[in-house]
Amino acid sequence: MNLEKFTDRAKGFLQSAQTVAIRNSHQRISPEHLLKALLEDEQGMASGLIGAAGGDARRALAETDAALAKVPSVSGSGAQSTPGLDNDAVRVLDQAEQVAQKAGDSFVTVERLLLALVLAQNTAAGRALAAAGVKAEALNAAINQLRGGRTADTAGAEDRYDALKKFARDLTQAAKDGKLDPVIGRDEEIRRTIQILARRTKNNPVLIGEPGVGKTAIAEGLALRIANGDVPDTLKDRTLMSLDMGSLIAGAKYRGEFEERLKGVLDEVKAGEGDIILFIDEMHTLIGAGKSEGAMDAGNLLKPALARGELHCIGATTLDEYRKYVEKDPALQRRFQPVFVGEPTVEDTISILRGLKEKYELHHGVRITDGAIVAASTLSNRYITDRFLPDKAIDLMDEAASRLRMEVESKPEEIENLDRRIIQLKIEAEALRKESDAGSRDRLERLNAELDDLEAQSAELTERWQAEKVKLQSATSLKGELDAARTALEQAQREGDLAKMAELSYGTIPALEKRMAEAEQASESAMLREEVTADDIAAVVCRWTGIPVERMLTGEREKLLQMEAQLGRRVIGQADAVRAVATAVRRSRAGLQDPNRPLGSFLFLGPTGVGKTELTKALAEFLFDDPNAMVRIDMSEFMEKHAVARLIGAPPGYVGYEEGGVLTEAVRRRPYQVVLFDEVEKAHSDVFNVLLQLLDDGRLTDGQGRTVDFSNTIVILTSNLGSQYLTALGDGENVESVEPQVMEVVRGHFRPEFLNRLDEIILFHR
Repeated sequence: MNLEKFTDRAKGFLQSAQTVAIRNSHQRISPEHLLKALLEDEQGMASGLIGAAGGDARRALAETDAALAKVPSVSGSGAQSTPGLDNDAVRVLDQAEQVAQKAGDSFVTVERLLLALVLAQNTAAGRALAAAGVKAEALNAAINQLRGGRTADTAGAEDRYDALKKFARDLTQAAKDGKLDPVIGRDEEIRRTIQILARRTKNNPVLIGEPGVGKTAIAEGLALRIANGDVPDTLKDRTLMSLDMGSLIAGAKYRGEFEERLKGVLDEVKAGEGDIILFIDEMHTLIGAGKSEGAMDAGNLLKPALARGELHCIGATTLDEYRKYVEKDPALQRRFQPVFVGEPTVEDTISILRGLKEKYELHHGVRITDGAIVAASTLSNRYITDRFLPDKAIDLMDEAASRLRMEVESKPEEIENLDRRIIQLKIEAEALRKESDAGSRDRLERLNAELDDLEAQSAELTERWQAEKVKLQSATSLKGELDAARTALEQAQREGDLAKMAELSYGTIPALEKRMAEAEQASESAMLREEVTADDIAAVVCRWTGIPVERMLTGEREKLLQMEAQLGRRVIGQADAVRAVATAVRRSRAGLQDPNRPLGSFLFLGPTGVGKTELTKALAEFLFDDPNAMVRIDMSEFMEKHAVARLIGAPPGYVGYEEGGVLTEAVRRRPYQVVLFDEVEKAHSDVFNVLLQLLDDGRLTDGQGRTVDFSNTIVILTSNLGSQYLTALGDGENVESVEPQVMEVVRGHFRPEFLNRLDEIILFHR
């Protein structure tokens, strides 16, 4: 017997058998210990084989435990610390080696150990397996079926059995079971994918697009079409398997283990002779995986099979990763045919959300209005600029629904206020009971009467709340039943079960829909809101970005109308400047400003100390209740040409590349704020080239290539240019008299294209 000829897993089970013996204080390792270790395996290979051979694994384990209970245990000083194999165990291992050689295996695998235990009929383990109904011929047939004609020629051979079951998820089966979300639109991309899959060679599409545009959804859409038979004959009855890279890599400790597993997956796909299509999400993780000094990476394992058309594969990756990993390997790139997946339009996103609505309603137990769907698409497109549709719109809808669900589950504010008042009065009543004067007794009587009244109100409201909660929960369970009935109808259509289709279409589903309609007729005085509206979506956008996009409340409307008066209290004597800024803010809150430009851009001119920076601080305090809620950039720090890079971040290859720019990072983190460029005339002329794009398009591209949106900022530039004319004015003299001279100085310093992009140039009075 040569233990070097045993696979890694077989050796692991021998160690487990030793552990079983030590735990039970047994002196020798017998076949029963080995059988117990095999039957208690988490992956359950032995149990699965026994089941496939027509045996009962539980019965076998019970019989083994009974046999081990009869083995004498030794403890104390005479006990061996590490028990060795007994004669029966050695014979079983020898038998396993002979069986493996006979089958053409180079290594003894776990299933050969199990077969040797079945053949050892004179041992307690053999008798336990016989009692469980396991026969050697049936077990051998089950092993051959599991192996699929493969022999064990490496120490990690078991990792290659049922590799697809272990390391991939069956998307086609998930589609048949109704576990996939519906895929709306994307017909062109799915059709192109099918065309590429139908080719003779190089039939491997790769879905390329930005994160969140729906690449995985296209693969799921293909799985749904295969499940429904809505594909050409070349793809009918195919199986789409999604490769799970996490489980493929996890636990591969030694060199070659990962490749062994991947080879097992590829062999199984090849053995399917085109019936299995492999979907590799985040394909770039596979290229270079397992690469080490002198080792072959996973990408090179794929190339031969891809080129010969033996492997049907759909990849999915982002544009950046495709450029970084796949395009660097032209041999791999030419084996994949790119399918570009663009971001859907707002209208397409609305259609997608309408299709997904039911699934989210079922999950959260609330209703989602069509207004909320439209708001999720339009608001996410306008205000969440660093992500892509439809992902960001789906997230908005999901979060708004979960927030409403939390409100439904928690006690309404009305009842909470009543309960708080009751506790307060009870504490007061306890204190008054200790007093004996007439005034205290009168007060106690009044308190008790008020308490009785409040407790009655609280009990009535709590009862109403609980009843409404129960009604909502029953509506949710009805939705679940309706969803299950529709899935069953699809299954019946696929199987051609006409009787079941008729029963579901004309009996079960209409009855459930009628009960749903009755359950959703809520009373007008309902305490609980059960509908997600556009306002809920706007509130989520506000929490994500800090941009106030909710509908203006009456209080806020009044506040905005009085804005000049409020700002004028802080900055006295500068009515023109205050009016210009207030108009810009009101325009933005009413939604009338150009969506592609900042809310307002102003150049404040005037000598030091007249209130230019103070007005900016007053504006920040008015908008955010915090005078420091602004980005203040002192332009005297940007006098050198190279300092421009500090605003938007250093370019690649320069120190500070990863840190980002002073301006771009601040606005990216908080898109709704005041941006103040103080003493702007002191900056280098190249700084104004950066500001041109900011003022015109409302966006900047930082050093790392990210676009930063400035359309929700108020840009204020201050300058002392022409202040000599303003300071020369006497008391009571009008600013307009010196405006031509001041503007001449300003035009002499700033270029026309810069000045033309500003909303207003405001002269401050001395």
